[in-house]
Amino acid sequence: MPPAPNPPAAIADLLGVLPESLRALAARGTVRRYRANTTLIEEGDRGDTLFVVLRGSLRIYCADPNGREITLAIYGPGEYVGEMSLDGGARSASVSTEEPSVCAVVSGQSLRQHLAASPEFTLELIRRLIRRARLATESARSLALLDAYGRLARLFDGMAVAGPDGRRTVAHRLTHQDIAQRIGCSRELVSRLLKDLQRGGYVAVDARRYTLLRKLPAKW
Repeated sequence: MPPAPNPPAAIADLLGVLPESLRALAARGTVRRYRANTTLIEEGDRGDTLFVVLRGSLRIYCADPNGREITLAIYGPGEYVGEMSLDGGARSASVSTEEPSVCAVVSGQSLRQHLAASPEFTLELIRRLIRRARLATESARSLALLDAYGRLARLFDGMAVAGPDGRRTVAHRLTHQDIAQRIGCSRELVSRLLKDLQRGGYVAVDARRYTLLRKLPAKW
């Protein structure tokens, strides 16, 4: 079933969550709702649509012919995906909703018109592309130079936030499969590593939420 347009009365409130530099671009698009696990972009396809996240979250991932996937990033409100299509090439990754989500869907033509009309946004787009290129370099370095435990520790360290008691908790609820897709290994290996970390008193788990009880060791 195709996504249904968001009620017009709610559009202003949804756009209000965006930074001012992005709000004008999103206003050029059509606001749509999507169910969880809806594919918005498929790797290898041609297209130039851009999706601005207003509510929910999108997962960017790549998959091999055997169905194995690696998650490249998760983007929430105030982020956007699809800008890589500006070079006219095929989509370099797939994008799907992680949860029920609302996006402003902007055509390639509208994006190019906005870039021409807003030099400030063009500079912001360039800065964002540079940041994402740096993150891609860090991810490649991690896959090449760190073992699975090192990648797990790096993921938790990057996602954990300190609570009132000083303990750091991974902000998102993650299944073992979610973690495996993010660090590029098997779910079984993630399960073994987490079980060992729990036994060692480094990590506590409650309803798929991970609390770091003490600093994770450099190696395991």
